[in-house]
Order: sequence, then C-alpha cells, then structure tokens
Amino acid sequence: MVQINDTVAKVTEQINERSRGPRQDYLDLMARSGDLRPQRGQLSCGNLAHGFAACGDDDKDSIRLMEASNIGIVTAFNDMLSAHQPYAEYPEKIKSAVRAVGSTAQVAGGVPAMCDGVTQGQIGMELSLFSRDNIAQSTGIALSHHMFDGIVCLGICDKIVPGLIMGVLRFGHLPALFIPAGPMPSGLPNAEKARVRQLFAEGKVGREELLAAESASYHSAGTCTFYGTANTNQMVMEAMGLQLPGGSFVNPDTPLREALTRESSELITRITAQGRDPRPLASVIDARSFVNAIVALLASGGSTNHTIHLVAMARAAGLIINWDDFAQLSAVVPLLARVYPNGQADINHFHAAGGTGFLFRELLDAGLMHGTANTVWGENFQAYTQEPYLVDGQLTWRPAATTSLDPDVLGTMAKPFASEGGLRLLKGNLGRAVIKVSAVKPEHRKVTAPAVVIDSQEALAEKFANGDLERDCVVVVRFQGPRANGMPELHKLTPLLGSLLDKGFAVALVTDGRMSGASGKVPAAIHVTPEAAMGGALARLQDGDMLTLDAVTGTLQCDDAQFLDRPLVTAPRNSEAGVGRELFGLFREVVTTPEAGATVIFREEA
Repeated sequence: MVQINDTVAKVTEQINERSRGPRQDYLDLMARSGDLRPQRGQLSCGNLAHGFAACGDDDKDSIRLMEASNIGIVTAFNDMLSAHQPYAEYPEKIKSAVRAVGSTAQVAGGVPAMCDGVTQGQIGMELSLFSRDNIAQSTGIALSHHMFDGIVCLGICDKIVPGLIMGVLRFGHLPALFIPAGPMPSGLPNAEKARVRQLFAEGKVGREELLAAESASYHSAGTCTFYGTANTNQMVMEAMGLQLPGGSFVNPDTPLREALTRESSELITRITAQGRDPRPLASVIDARSFVNAIVALLASGGSTNHTIHLVAMARAAGLIINWDDFAQLSAVVPLLARVYPNGQADINHFHAAGGTGFLFRELLDAGLMHGTANTVWGENFQAYTQEPYLVDGQLTWRPAATTSLDPDVLGTMAKPFASEGGLRLLKGNLGRAVIKVSAVKPEHRKVTAPAVVIDSQEALAEKFANGDLERDCVVVVRFQGPRANGMPELHKLTPLLGSLLDKGFAVALVTDGRMSGASGKVPAAIHVTPEAAMGGALARLQDGDMLTLDAVTGTLQCDDAQFLDRPLVTAPRNSEAGVGRELFGLFREVVTTPEAGATVIFREEA
C-alpha cells in the first residue's frame, strides 16, 4: 500500500480530532439503533401484518421468517427529470433480483426531486437548496418502519443524492448503497450550447435558435452530460465506496447498465446482517471516506455545490469538515480531468478516456486517496481501480485503463492540467468564500475594479441591456444566501458576464449565492459568508467601492476599510411567498451558513 500524502493524512487527522465528540455520539446512536438482527422482529403482529399486507404470498413468508433480508428502496423517481425517468422500472428490477437470491424488497418511500435545470432563473429555484434537507427528512420517514435490513437509494441529481445520504446515515446500523441510472448519450457539444446562450444574451439570436440548441443538448433520458452537480454526485458516491466501481457513467438502457443494477441488488443482500459479509453504513463511512470524496472533487474539477453538501453530509455522520480542509487538500491535489465547463469534453468522453477507475488509480498511487477506506464492494477502496464489462452477458471486472485514452480529457500525475485542485478559499474583509478556478484562465484570476452592487439577477440583466456594464467591474450580487432567499443558483449571470469578459473587460463576480458546477470562465467568489442577510460585509458595499478578488493569494477585499462603518442595507422582502416559498419560511430563519452546510437539521456552526 502506498504511503499516504502528508497533507491528506493531516487533514484526515484534523477532521477526526475536530469531530471526536460528535462522531462518538453518532456511533453510540447507531449502536443503540440496531443489534444486527431484523428490526421487524421487534414489531407486533399487527405492525408486521400492515408492513407486508400488499406483498405476494412468497414475499410474505420470507419477510415473516426473518432469516432473509428485506430491502427498503428509497426512490427519487419522477419522469420530468431526464436523469430519474429510468428509475420507473428499477423497483421491479430490484425486487426480481433480490427474490432470485432468496430475499425481498419493498419501496419504502419516495422523496421529492426537483430539477435545477427547469427552475434555473425562476423563483422556484429558491426552494432548491432547501429541498436537500426536505429529502433527508423524507428519507427518514420512509425508513422509520423497522421493516428493513438494508437500503437501496435511487437518486442522481443535485440536491437529491446529498439529501438521501444525509437521511440514510441516520440509519447507519443498516447497510446502504446507491444505484445510478447513467448519463444520456452525448448530444450537442457543451461549448456550442454555451456559445448559443451567450449569443442569445447579446440579442444576436432569438429564442427559437436557443431552444433548438438546448433541446439538442438535453435530448433523452439520462443525466445531463456536462460536469455539473449531478455527475459530481456520482463521482463522489464512487469515491466514498457507496456505488459499484466504474458504474456511475454507464448509459441507461444498455446491457451493462442492466447488469450493474442486478449486481447492486444482489450485493445489498450480501452485506446485511443476514448475509455473509455485514457492512453497516456507519462502519463504511468515516473521515477517510469524506477525504476521498473531497480529493475526487478537486482532481476532477467538480461542482462547487459540494463545498456545502459534503459539509452537511459529513455532519449527518458526526463528522465536522470545513472550507479549510478543502483549501489544504486543493494545494496538493492536481487537476486531472477536463470536462465541461472545465474543458470541451462531456462526461461520456471522460468515461471513455478511462473514467473513475483511471482517475482513482492515479490518485491512489500518489498517496492522495485512502486505499484502506471501507466500501460496500470489494475489500476496500483500493478495489475501485477496476471497471465492469460483460463476457457472454455476464458481469465481470478488470483493471481500469493504465494509460489515459485521451490526454486532452484525462491527465496523469506526471502531466496534470494544473498542479492544484479546482477550488480555492478566499478570505478578507468581505468574508470567506470559495472560487472554482479550473475553468478560469490565469490572467483572469486577479481582478481589481469598481463594484457594481445589485440585489438580483434581473437587475444585472437590466444594466447589461442598458450598456451600463461596458467597463471593468466587480459585480456584487447580494442577498442571495440561504437566509435571504434559499440560496438559488445564479446561472442567468453567466452568459452576461462571459460576454463582458470576451469584450476585453476585467470582470469578476462576488455573491453570497451559488453558481454550482456550471461555474465557468469568469472568476466568481461565491458562497460569501457571512451572507448579507446575516449582517455580512456585502450589505455595506456601495457602487464604486474598489474591490479585489485575487484567486492566487486567496484575497477577497474592499480597499476602503472604512466601509465596515457604514449602516447595513436591509434585505429586500421578495421571497416570502409564491410557488411554495411560504412553506419554507422557518427554514430561512434557522438555516446555518454555507460553510456549516446550509442546513436546518444539523445546526451546530463550526
């Protein structure tokens, strides 16, 4: 086994030390929650009869006898999300597979699954981040019946996977795994889609041309093919050992996808207390799992949303991570992947070039990932350098590619795309923030310019249309944090700011909102903490203040220190009601900062 990198070891240890009390509390709770025997054995006859009333006779007999496993399926199926539409048939596929090995499965419950792509730029996006904690709560309700010996989660997209893992970690006395459905086949290249979006923002093409481009890009069932939060979720789940190795980016409705689903269904029965190799989730997930997830995120140039989600996910397991951990790891983890928006390739090209197996091997051989970390499959994470394939219709495994099949998409430790990871921490008198630099050219990583201060995406569009932004500027979009309006993603800003950059202006963005996996070529200080609505420094800024965003030195600063003496600007009250926002008023009042996970469930600040 390769010796672990000193920084990786240090960060892992500091997480363990920081988390000593909460982690022990979590493990004690899991010990009280189950003693490796069927929970349904504790139910009364009336309880149990209700639990299997709708099952067939064979399944009733199996559940009643207790010797076989009964698997709970938590599904995020809906057929509006292209990524989740394939899940319609998964419960029956899973039930069939587990019956074949003498066990049973039931759909424990469904969780909401909203699409950020549909709500982008709409007021419904203000529910997006809060949906994660709602999903965690829904998962808890689904699993509360003491009927299950193991858990299968069906979810892929942005807030859904983090919410599911937050929920199932509170049932860590049981084993759990995720079954993906895979990305849609490649369509219109992402760079062409971005070009048309920018032309539309500039008024050079109409809505008909824009819709044609979008439809050619998002064209079938499966996950969107750019490397946003959904595909980063899949990378993270593999890196944490909660999915089969090499299975994240196999397209839907293919023989290999079907074989992986069947194998996952059988696997969960083998790792229950009734199986040959019990692996309760609480013993699989620890600090090493989360360090592996952060390293994979950094090396692949993944979504900035995970600087929030991984924090919340870790807290569900009694572990405390923060942005300093991300920054320290980013300094030693090189960027090894170029997938849009960090390059021209899509996730299918990444998979074909060697995929997760190749990426993980490069990182493991350099001591940047914990090969000893526990997983649901194989001896430990070292086994995740394999990839699945079919021989005469049977699923088998082989070592992943030993060389990159496309050096423009997958780099090596010897020849990385950048010496550091794609995320950096910014600090200064404006607060703490993160920036994704993997798609930002070096010459654009430091900007000093006058502030243009606005309180909404719409205000930027109006200024752009009026020609008020034809100059060097740092655009400050404030009151976009979780307390103000639920922290929506601000993708409507991207084409406009990209157009200004292309015209030769020095442009940067500073916001307490989110940009997610689509953060691109414009330097963007995002998730600024504390947010304006909590009295953060952004609420004291004015047009014309000279601001510096320096991703090289990690600086986020207003040059006039006296600005902190100004009175706070009051947050606009425009997120109180409409499209269900009134249902989440309590969430806005109590949610934690982004660096503490922006959660209403695990509310201790770091």
